[in-house]
Amino acid sequence: MKKIGSSINQNSSFNKREDYQKELLRKLNAEKEKIKLGGGLKAIEKHKSKGKLTARERINKLLDNPKEFFELSSFAAWEMYEEHGGAPSAGTVYGVGKINSRFHVIVANDATVKAGAWFPITAKKNLRAQEIAMDNRMPIIYLVDSAGVFLPMQDEIFPDKEHFGRVFRNNAIMSSMGIPQIAAIMGPCVAGGAYLPIMSDEALIVEGEGSVFLAGSHLVKAAIGEIIDNESLGGAKVQSNISGVTDYVMKNDEECLAQIRSLTEKFGEQSKAGFNKTESKPPLFSPKEIYGLLPEDSTKPYDTYELISRIVDNSEIDEYKAGFGKTLITAYARIDGWAVGIIANQRNIVKTETGEMQVGGVIYSDSADKAARFIMNCNQKKIPLLFLQDVTGFMVGSRAEHGGIIKDGAKMVNAVANSVVPKITIIVGNSFGAGNYAMCGKAYDPRFIFAYPNAKIAVMGSSQAASVLLDIKIKQSAKGGEKSGEHPSEKDKQKLLNEITKAYDEKNSPLYAAARLWIDEIIDPALTREYVSTAIEVANNNPDMPRFNPGIIQT
Repeated sequence: MKKIGSSINQNSSFNKREDYQKELLRKLNAEKEKIKLGGGLKAIEKHKSKGKLTARERINKLLDNPKEFFELSSFAAWEMYEEHGGAPSAGTVYGVGKINSRFHVIVANDATVKAGAWFPITAKKNLRAQEIAMDNRMPIIYLVDSAGVFLPMQDEIFPDKEHFGRVFRNNAIMSSMGIPQIAAIMGPCVAGGAYLPIMSDEALIVEGEGSVFLAGSHLVKAAIGEIIDNESLGGAKVQSNISGVTDYVMKNDEECLAQIRSLTEKFGEQSKAGFNKTESKPPLFSPKEIYGLLPEDSTKPYDTYELISRIVDNSEIDEYKAGFGKTLITAYARIDGWAVGIIANQRNIVKTETGEMQVGGVIYSDSADKAARFIMNCNQKKIPLLFLQDVTGFMVGSRAEHGGIIKDGAKMVNAVANSVVPKITIIVGNSFGAGNYAMCGKAYDPRFIFAYPNAKIAVMGSSQAASVLLDIKIKQSAKGGEKSGEHPSEKDKQKLLNEITKAYDEKNSPLYAAARLWIDEIIDPALTREYVSTAIEVANNNPDMPRFNPGIIQT
């Protein structure tokens, strides 16, 4: 094992970077606290006046330790649907936590947000929760309290493959996979949404508040002229004692949640994937020092080994091909005792054995080739992969093209796509272009994908994109100027450049990505070890990994 040393001095530059990262984190946490209020204090007060718990209170009652809840997609729908009053956290709270010492996925509608109505991103969020349950063979608990589809946007949530109906399809698939599903009807459950709890293995319903029917009393009257109230139509006693649709009648939220804990406590043991784990050892350097390592300007270099030394156990790695393909670091290590294979972009400028200087954060042919071979090794040895992304893309230019960069890049992408061990991705800084793909972006099925508060996700950096877009606009303007005799001044060009850069920067921020579920969560860099360890422990629940076929990758 190679111990990674540190040459970081906690000087004024370190302190400036640290302050910058902490300020980003402070702003994110402030946004998260607003989001936790759901529909606002008045909506919460109205909800609780009915004797009901909020979505997060319900989840906390289920968990062994609420402080260890692994909440995901908390920024879903951030600054989206503003014309409809917004939808904090997409009106749904979900994550992974332990109930009776076993991991479960827990999904809870937040009825303080538009009565728990489903927006388009709400459907996507629920599908992601189910995907995590399926990928990791975890039981899933649904705490249902929803008015159904948000009708003004029904065309964006109803008919397509990744829309509302896919949720019920997943219910059926999970049942066939033997993944337990328990649903608690703790409020309205209407129309197509009624299938979610009833397609689960067991359904509980809270008396007086829970109801389930294909059409509510108003629609029944309009459709067939029958006059009936919702409780008589599909309340707890009707659906449990007359129709037999639900299985347990509960007096209130607390009793319902206690019953779920009682049911899950009796689940039998499942086999594990068997990923290697030993005693955990802390890094030699504090993870909190990561704040001072990362530059304020994402174009500036830094030594990625310094980052790794604050994440891995005892700051030790077994580095694979250390002297070859130096713009990518490939190494075996342990994080909280778990064996991992790390693929990280080296952000420092590196010097090759031939004296060539290679740009940090760029993937060259040799580094792509090295990464592909390392991924095959990890698959052969059943070692989960951790991608630390800070990539500006693949090398370009005649020399790179003549050297076969596309072929070598395709080899790496092929290896990532066909890898069967769990992949965990953290976007540490930049995530641009095809580099996002090669370093296991969302399209390549990482079990979990996280981002630091300073992350940027886009086709290219804002300065490059703004330059290209400005050039196009100037040419368009010049054509118009030929007719009018007017041409844009340097001042006009600078103003236009600033406008383009600002608009581009807004769309490459981690909040923009988190709102659209391109990432699972924006995380505190100091908690990287905890997130990676939990992700691997969760992934260890699924013993069914197909065999990796290295023959499909041309070497």
